[in-house]
Amino acid sequence: METIHTIGRRKASVARIYLSKGKGAITINKRDYKDFFPVEGLQKRLLQPFALLELEGKYDVKVNVNGGGNTGQADAIKLAISRALCELDIENRKTLKAEGLLTRDPRVVERKKPGQKKARKKFQWVKR
Repeated sequence: METIHTIGRRKASVARIYLSKGKGAITINKRDYKDFFPVEGLQKRLLQPFALLELEGKYDVKVNVNGGGNTGQADAIKLAISRALCELDIENRKTLKAEGLLTRDPRVVERKKPGQKKARKKFQWVKR
């Protein structure tokens, strides 16, 4: 099996991953995933596709991620891993799709409008 390359996106984050057979090492931007995401919730989010398919410790993942914040980057990586596991075996698709791991979350920050304080918030209105 050669390396599988996929891309995941979320908000302003873009994650490019390279999945190959191995011992379960996940490196993000040349750092271990536990160093990159010290929060346990984000670590579990990354491993969710592997846990769902019971494939923990069978594949090495190299990740290049940029843009956005911690949550967006974690979700982008999760989507890319899910897509790679579908490419690996088409039977995985049904399980991952049922959990909603193959859905690209389209929500992005709404732009600020001119004449307003923020995207929706207005300046305070004074009657007199």
